[in-house]
Amino acid sequence: RYSLFYNHLKNIEESEGGLDKFTKSYKTFGVNQLADGGIYCKEWAPGAEAVFLAGDFNGWNPFSHPYKKLEYGKWELFIPPEDGCSPVPHGSKLKVVIRAQNGALLYRISPWARYVVRDEDKVNYDWVHWNPPQSYIHKNPSPKRLKSLRIYESHVGIASPEGKVASYKNFTYNVLPRIKDLGYNCVQLMAIMEHAYYASFGYQVTSFFAASSRYGTPDDLKEMIDVAHSMGITVLLDVVHSHASKNSEDGLNQFDGTDSCFFHSGYRGNHQLWDSRLFDYANWEVLRFLLSNLRMWIEDYRFDGFRFDGVTSMLYHHHGIGTGFSGDYNEYFGLHVDEDALCYLMLANHMINSLHPECITIAEDVSGMPALCRPVAEGGGGFDYRLAMAIPDKWIQIIKELKDEDWNMGNIVHTLTNRRYEEKYIAYAESHDQALVGDKTLAFRLMDAEMYTNMSVLMPLTPVIDRGIQLHKMIRLITHALGGESYLNFMGNEFGHPEWLDFPRIGNNESYHYARRQFNLTEDDLLRYKFLNAFDRDMNKLEERFGWLASPQAYVSEKHESNKVIAFERAGLIFIFNFHPYQSYVDYRVGISLTVAFKYKILLDSDAGEYGGHQRLDHNTEYFSEEYPHNYRPNSIMV
Repeated sequence: RYSLFYNHLKNIEESEGGLDKFTKSYKTFGVNQLADGGIYCKEWAPGAEAVFLAGDFNGWNPFSHPYKKLEYGKWELFIPPEDGCSPVPHGSKLKVVIRAQNGALLYRISPWARYVVRDEDKVNYDWVHWNPPQSYIHKNPSPKRLKSLRIYESHVGIASPEGKVASYKNFTYNVLPRIKDLGYNCVQLMAIMEHAYYASFGYQVTSFFAASSRYGTPDDLKEMIDVAHSMGITVLLDVVHSHASKNSEDGLNQFDGTDSCFFHSGYRGNHQLWDSRLFDYANWEVLRFLLSNLRMWIEDYRFDGFRFDGVTSMLYHHHGIGTGFSGDYNEYFGLHVDEDALCYLMLANHMINSLHPECITIAEDVSGMPALCRPVAEGGGGFDYRLAMAIPDKWIQIIKELKDEDWNMGNIVHTLTNRRYEEKYIAYAESHDQALVGDKTLAFRLMDAEMYTNMSVLMPLTPVIDRGIQLHKMIRLITHALGGESYLNFMGNEFGHPEWLDFPRIGNNESYHYARRQFNLTEDDLLRYKFLNAFDRDMNKLEERFGWLASPQAYVSEKHESNKVIAFERAGLIFIFNFHPYQSYVDYRVGISLTVAFKYKILLDSDAGEYGGHQRLDHNTEYFSEEYPHNYRPNSIMV
């Protein structure tokens, strides 16, 4: 794998003048404004017989501005300035006109288009030339690379209690302060790359270089990122390079009139479950397109890194369809692995690490590919983190299938600690996947219909609501503290957002009722959501203070099956969880390491009144360590 990567890198150096020049192509491809006011256009359309540029600027004459054919399927066009001004004004609508091999004229959006919009009375998007007289100027430097990553997974469009598509401006001024207050230091943005179908959650991308216009302008997004940076918040982009929308009128599909171009042709170029097109990662121009895309998001918008979606689909020819992964190494090495896709990921991480070493990359891989988060120089994939995708599945399985008294402490600990040595994992109890229609969030699984009637503090605390609130806090804390080297939460889930997430579509009469986040629930003192919100905030603040995510993996001293107790140490803290449904303990001995500290006090208590607990512990109590070995630890304390 490293040899394949090295050969690609060597070829880029020899034929393109190096990786830096190769990945700057976003500044030359598409339609670009020159310093003298002229316009330079460049496209890759290997299957085209001829290429033209048409738009408002030439009265939509499809033949007046032909491109010149270059080598290797490339085409270029230079339009001189008119009286020192651009011949293509800002806001003009454009189309690349392709004469296909069968003679047909195809009106296409450039794959490199920076801004596309859709009028309300139209189905397809239009390409709009974005060249404002004064672009947004970033004022704040990017935050330094974080040691402890606490990620708030977000979607701009649903980030409002109102039933509408929310804006970048709304997120900037209403949501970012909330994220900061909750103690998250990183926001991961979904559905930013333009996607024609809103209900795809942003995973059917049509324009890879365009920020979604349904939330506002490119400058609005730049301002949002700049304000996040002013708060010390790192901003990651959920990037989709694993597949692309099948749209041809306003997408990449059949751009030059052929079945291939950016994709594999025939069966290999189609994802059977996602009904989308699959990139040909062995193609030189596809590598140029995707690598340049990453660089554009970093350098133009100042994103601080990426979460790569659908990595499992990229890594294997079977795309993970109908395939289970047990951890056997035969599952990760062989002809079923798409080495071209893996090499692209190595190139992407190498480029990011070389040109922007402060950036972070995350892999969404459910297979557990070994060394995916090790350096490229070791033959690894080069990612910084991978998602611990087994953890949310385990919590769902436990809540769905087991009675409380049957919870297996050893199995919980195994799932939370079962990760590859020196590969960093992002732990999470639930993400957007569990919030989508057809699934249930943890809060909804725990409390279900009673969330509609019994979340008021004026109502008696029912057993269902009591159990749900307490387990919701405990599950999140033990996942946060034991499950990885980073933590992720999907917006709204921190306070147990009721119901599910469903975007407007024909099946729900185009309703926005479930395509929103009801942040207002936490601001109502009469509702119990405020307890979960406060616990999540203080949990994050405690991690910020002690940094357990950046500390070595925890030492688990106890996983007692009959007592339902889990105890472990990390970052100089002692974590003790009692998962027993009805048994409390007095003078419970917990083993601790040999330490100079001999006096301990409670820092965070899920049973505290401000978190909706029963206040059964006295926070003024001091606990003293004893030179009394317990559970293979040299010292112990009684709690």
